[in-house]
Amino acid sequence: MSEVPPTRMNQQIFKGKLKAAQGGHKLLKKKADALKVKFRDYAKMIAETKSNMSTDASAAYFSLTQAEYAAGNFKQKLAADGSMTARVRVGAGVDNVAGVKLPVFTKYETGAAADNQSLGLVGGGKKIQQVREKFTVLLDMLLKLASLQTSFMTLDEALKVTNRRVNALENVTIPRIEGVLGYIGRELDELEREDFTRLKLVQGKKEVAEKELEKLKKEGKGPAVGKENEEDITAQFDASDDADVVF
Repeated sequence: MSEVPPTRMNQQIFKGKLKAAQGGHKLLKKKADALKVKFRDYAKMIAETKSNMSTDASAAYFSLTQAEYAAGNFKQKLAADGSMTARVRVGAGVDNVAGVKLPVFTKYETGAAADNQSLGLVGGGKKIQQVREKFTVLLDMLLKLASLQTSFMTLDEALKVTNRRVNALENVTIPRIEGVLGYIGRELDELEREDFTRLKLVQGKKEVAEKELEKLKKEGKGPAVGKENEEDITAQFDASDDADVVF
């Protein structure tokens, strides 16, 4: 604090800094509250998605077992057809929540033909189609869970950073600025008291000198201005003898 000169200008500068810090603290506090709400929402959605995914996964793998029982090792048959191109791919996007960018995973169709077209009812085509439908639902759940968990971790990190900034402003920056303002205020008050005391001393000395001069005048010992001296002083400002100035 002693490095800051206690001046009126510095006082105004630090008042502006305090106002900015308090405004930033208020905004970050609101952001932290919004992130906390989203954080709890994502935690709830993750729990629900995991619960649903457990059921969907059981149904999908049970359907796969049924298809293998009905069609045998149909994977080799599909591979023999040479049509193993993926019909579904995963894309990534970004969602913005309270200034935080969250990843979002989505799926899209590639337009490839179904791999079980050469498999009829005898070959278990119906069961394989059911497997595809079940695993499509499971894939949707997996993508949703991946998006939620990634967003959850991103929100957790953003919330920690925001809370650190809030705590830094609340416990370090704002108290430090308030301390500097308090120091400047005390120093300025002290300077005002010193100036007031100095003026009182000067005024007191002046009054004493005037009293001494008045006393000397009464005793006839002090300097006096007579009538002749007054006329001489007045004559200095008399313009009657001055020559006219012609332009």
